[in-house]
Amino acid sequence: MVQGCVNPPVVVIGAGLAGTEAAWQVASAGVAVRLVEMRPVRRSPAHHSAEFAELVCSNSFGALSSDRAAGLLQEELRQLDSLVITTADRHAVPAGGALAVDRGRFSAALTAALEAHPLVQIERREQLDLPNPEQITVLATGPLTSEALAEQLRAFTGRADCHFFDAASPIVEGESIDLERAFRASRYDKGDADYINCPLDRDQYLSFRQALLEAEQAPLKDFEQESANFFEGCLPIEELARRGEDTMRYGPLKPIGLWDPRWGDVNDREVRRNRRAYAVVQLRQEDRDGRLWNLVGFQTNLRWAEQKRVLRLIPGLENAEFVRFGVMHRNTFLESPQLLQATLQFRRRPTLLAAGQITGTEGYGAAVAGGWLAGTNAARLARGLDPISLPATTMIGALTHFVAEAPCGGEGRRGGFQPMPPSFGLLPALAEPIRDKRRRYGAYRDRSLADLCPYTSRRGAALAVV
Repeated sequence: MVQGCVNPPVVVIGAGLAGTEAAWQVASAGVAVRLVEMRPVRRSPAHHSAEFAELVCSNSFGALSSDRAAGLLQEELRQLDSLVITTADRHAVPAGGALAVDRGRFSAALTAALEAHPLVQIERREQLDLPNPEQITVLATGPLTSEALAEQLRAFTGRADCHFFDAASPIVEGESIDLERAFRASRYDKGDADYINCPLDRDQYLSFRQALLEAEQAPLKDFEQESANFFEGCLPIEELARRGEDTMRYGPLKPIGLWDPRWGDVNDREVRRNRRAYAVVQLRQEDRDGRLWNLVGFQTNLRWAEQKRVLRLIPGLENAEFVRFGVMHRNTFLESPQLLQATLQFRRRPTLLAAGQITGTEGYGAAVAGGWLAGTNAARLARGLDPISLPATTMIGALTHFVAEAPCGGEGRRGGFQPMPPSFGLLPALAEPIRDKRRRYGAYRDRSLADLCPYTSRRGAALAVV
């Protein structure tokens, strides 16, 4: 039940995944919140709508199974009553073993939930500066922080901003995919046949790679060309092609575990040896009705005309109709180990918290996790309670401890702090080593969820631990 309002309201800047979650957690604790979002007054280089929590790069939150790092993070957030993850569950689309969502319905549902909450006041404007130190504030502007606010952050922290370049994949109309050449399947037959797969033989693959290498790229507008660092977990497909002849085949075009029944019996070794594809391009469903499909791992900065020309060389996509072309944008993040505590409070200003990708975590789930913790702690501060940090044995705790405590080798991305996705490598070692990887990850999960129990409450996670 919503409790009495606490004044003045907490300010949350940015209504992406982190800001949406943070605002909801503040309001759910009975604390008023002002949610400031610059769209549509000012557009970002990558967003396409004014809805909250718009998914820019992909529609997937990663592996669903809780014995995977991304899946464990999702399960922790479910246990903590995350609005974003429970909404993602309601608007999931088939994606094999991953949690993928219908982007439009997902964002619309989150926007409607916040608009309807009586303690949430939404302000559609650009935030040009940091609020005063007396104001409890969550900074959740994401990797696309506007230049005016980024300049304020540089002045406040005394450090030049870190950044890297990120890119989004193209989306095509499902009806334009030739299913006479492509086929439906999930890798290793896990789950239903949720992906559309476009197989290439060796000659087709080499021709496609050569076309990528020769295609014209879009200019990096307003960016410093010499500092075009890429995030290694989201490389443009043309960058993968440049890194070697087989790089794509061992990455997003990996053919292993994919089989078209029209080739014959998958269990027949002779058939497998003669018919297996040299490479496979996968497409993942974007919407509930299966009308839109994105090219998995095909982030790109090619010019739009070049994308159409080159991607139509893929068997099955010869007549593809593009709903959205790939784009590249600059992502900004803080050098968090020198600035933040594990509570996500700034060391120099405890009333200012940061959440989401701007803190140096990577992936949708990590952004939501940061929003949950920052929103929880903002509500606790407003109520006169001590902030919390989650145990490092949980995936959320491991990520937030990492951004607060990781070694940092100076300004800029090279040699310094770099963004980190959820990973079992962040968790403390188990008391008893387990050699089998699947069992080891299951043990990490069991320990994590057990250690998370004291922080969960149906009364509202913000008040669960005093």
